[in-house]
Amino acid sequence: MYKTLKKTIGKILPKSFIIKNELAFRYVFGVFQKGNSHQCTVCQHKLKSFITIENGDLLCPFCGSLSRTRRLWKLLNEDDVLCGKILHFSPSRSIYRKLKTLGSINYYSSDFDNEFLADYQFDITSIEQPNDTFDLIICYHILEHIKDDSQAMAELHRVLKPNGTMYIQTPFKEGDIYENNDIKTPEDRLQHFGQDDHVRIYSVDGLKTRLENEGFVIKVITFQKSESDFYNGLMSPETVFKLTR
Repeated sequence: MYKTLKKTIGKILPKSFIIKNELAFRYVFGVFQKGNSHQCTVCQHKLKSFITIENGDLLCPFCGSLSRTRRLWKLLNEDDVLCGKILHFSPSRSIYRKLKTLGSINYYSSDFDNEFLADYQFDITSIEQPNDTFDLIICYHILEHIKDDSQAMAELHRVLKPNGTMYIQTPFKEGDIYENNDIKTPEDRLQHFGQDDHVRIYSVDGLKTRLENEGFVIKVITFQKSESDFYNGLMSPETVFKLTR
């Protein structure tokens, strides 16, 4: 039902109008999902169920958050890092809306390809900000898109404040990093990397080594299945990198 409604609305209404009125559209659908079996960590709505989408992930009908978004929002609040200047690459709309309402922070949302809600268009390999600018950087599912990831990591290190915090997540595989510069077409990238705009698949150890080479201190957090997974619609195991410099 959700997929059919989404496709129908997408055919009838302009994308800009849908995004502007997204929460109203979602609420109309979400009221039928109200209950007490689950709760979204982002919008705090209580649900009888999340919506299972095509790839098996769980979507909140009210705010559109996915499992990794809900985990991230929970982690940011538990770590008490939502303060000062925050740089957020290609933000999910659910977290973007939450952070835009926080008067206690200076929020820099950025999307280079103009596909997400964002206020800046920074090139992650050449971030137009001074050294030691940001207290917090959120870089979720970005580096696997970047050809020169070492340069991107160097820039992230440069603009993060000493004692600042950064959270990174990418898709992961076992073994070594898999990348091949000869794989260039969207079709080949989909076949080799799992998405047509990805340029590699990291391993946990491989990404950790590359980030350490740029000077980061890294804590690898692997979340195992727990009682909150069912209630909050989280997917485990899940790995997140927490970095400082």
